[in-house]
Amino acid sequence: MYAIIETGGKQYNVEAGKSYYIEKLNAEVGDNVEFDNVLLIADGEDVKVGNPTVSGAKIKATVEAHGKGKKIVVFKYKAKKNYRKKKGHRQPFTKVKIESIEG
Repeated sequence: MYAIIETGGKQYNVEAGKSYYIEKLNAEVGDNVEFDNVLLIADGEDVKVGNPTVSGAKIKATVEAHGKGKKIVVFKYKAKKNYRKKKGHRQPFTKVKIESIEG
C-alpha cells in the first residue's frame, strides 16, 4: 500500500513503515503529525484518486529528526563587469516515519 501526499509544495510517494526527508515542519522531535492533503491511495488493484484530494484520507507520521541538507553554492557573475557574488545555502528538512495510511 502506498499513497501520494503533498506537503511543503512538493509531492511525495510514501509507504507505511518507511522514513522520508520532507520540507521542514513546525513540530518537535517525537511529535505525531497528520497529512490530510492525500492525492492518491493505492492498495494493490484498489486505487483511489482524489479530485484534487481523497476525502477522509489521512497519513499519520512521527517526526524523527530535523536537519539541514548538503550545501549548494550559488555563484552570480556578469561577464566583463567585475561583478561576482558567491553564496551558500543549506535547505532545512524534517525526517518523518510514516506510521499508517488511512482512507
